[in-house]
Amino acid sequence: FGVVGGHITGSEDLRNFAYNKARSWLLSAAVPPGVAAACIAAIDVLETEPQHVRRVWENRNHLLDGLKDAGFDTGNSETPIIPVMCGKSKKAKDLADYLWSKGIFVLPIFYPMVPREKARIRVQLCTKHTTEQLDRALETFKEGGRNLGII
Repeated sequence: FGVVGGHITGSEDLRNFAYNKARSWLLSAAVPPGVAAACIAAIDVLETEPQHVRRVWENRNHLLDGLKDAGFDTGNSETPIIPVMCGKSKKAKDLADYLWSKGIFVLPIFYPMVPREKARIRVQLCTKHTTEQLDRALETFKEGGRNLGII
């Protein structure tokens, strides 16, 4: 929900397994009350203002269609997060750097977060992005993708 931390819900066996086997749980602490309150507020907004969910999907579909039309491999994501497959880690890093130089923030994801040769750009959209901003991002992706031989 755009805050910090994690939460596990499940059977007692699942919780015990995670508690004893998840290295990321080591030295972790309880979720701060402010974070829990922010999560609750985010859920309240999702339940009472459905236009935000609708808009983020519209933005995702607009950018996704443009990236696919340009020849980018966007994987099989079924979420508003769009992967732009780059292959080699250097290409993902270089594309992210190029986009950053043009005022577009994306995250390169590479080994060990994903298998070798499966590096990608992670694109996250929000409801406040305008069609004009998405179109500018798309044109910049195309420029960078062509320059780096990704498309």
